[in-house]
Amino acid sequence: MRIIDPTEDELRRSLSLKWGTVDPDVIPAWVAEMDFPTAPAVTQALADAVARGELGYPSFDYERIGEAYAGFARRHFDQRVDPSQVLPVVDVTAGVRFALDVLSDPAPVVLPTPAYHPQFGVVPVTGREVWELPVPPDAERGMFDLDRLDHLFSRGARTLLLTQPHNPLGHVHTRAELEAIRDVVVRHGARVISDEIHAPLVLPGARHVPYLSLDGTADHAVAVVAASKAFNTAGLRCGQVVTDDPATRDRLLEAPAVRNSSWSNLGEIAAIAAYTDGDAWLAALVERLDRQRTLLGELLAEHLPEARMRPLEATYLPWLDLRAYGADDPADVALTKGRVRLEPGHRYQHDLTGHLRLNIATSPERLAEIVRRIAAALDG
Repeated sequence: MRIIDPTEDELRRSLSLKWGTVDPDVIPAWVAEMDFPTAPAVTQALADAVARGELGYPSFDYERIGEAYAGFARRHFDQRVDPSQVLPVVDVTAGVRFALDVLSDPAPVVLPTPAYHPQFGVVPVTGREVWELPVPPDAERGMFDLDRLDHLFSRGARTLLLTQPHNPLGHVHTRAELEAIRDVVVRHGARVISDEIHAPLVLPGARHVPYLSLDGTADHAVAVVAASKAFNTAGLRCGQVVTDDPATRDRLLEAPAVRNSSWSNLGEIAAIAAYTDGDAWLAALVERLDRQRTLLGELLAEHLPEARMRPLEATYLPWLDLRAYGADDPADVALTKGRVRLEPGHRYQHDLTGHLRLNIATSPERLAEIVRRIAAALDG
């Protein structure tokens, strides 16, 4: 199995947001889409479905996608998932909103920051307030302060929105870290919504521990997952909410249908193919991303030696601290002077300066050019 590097012309045709919305002289390394075509098993399943004319509504039969995800979780995470406890949703952000709406108390939600920026908006949509829990920029690891979490729950927060593996910090929570989080949550009778969309993209040296695999979590937690990040199918619109408690599942099933807008039939077909037949391609992808991670470290040492990068344990989205180069918004400098589009750090944590998120899911040659352009822009 091989990961293919399309040409720039091919990318501009296929990735209409990432590549199609930038000027011809700009290299896009911002939004979380990979420059790689998805697994052949996924594209074949989609082609077959289109040929059959399967362009209508989904069947609302959860059995096939539940079985597919349960098999995937067993093989990749050694997690036992009851297929009947897997419910389709539009995507992960919609799944978080759905779980908040139906399951969480009408009280503040703790959001560790920096955070995936749509999370700042999805919580208020449900009528709840966001209480941020910052990870200090100079912290060695991406684990937040448990005493601070305990304090926020004591003040009235009732839900923790946990992102693990973390985007943008690239941190993979250890079992011990997750157990410590669980203990604080249980002490306060609170709830966890665990966004685990990047779980298939844990890189060598780390291991994903599903929050629901811990003892004592079934009655207060759900996980929200999808194949979309790992298999580059974000536009197909099908995530899943995973539960481990029949009462929790039933509350979700009994919610009015309008709370869980219909997912895509083609998205469900793609997800089933990815979970069932995508292992070999996914292994090749993780191997490629591991090499890209190593290459990025070498490029930073050569061109941006004052840059600080948190250990990239998962995802293809490293978080760079470029404060040493003096720019409050290095992403803006990189775009203006270097013609590289990146994600500014202040989108992930308000008032945070000197940081950016970079997408390394591209060819080695393009990654090298991206880093050279950033360095030249900041040195200029």
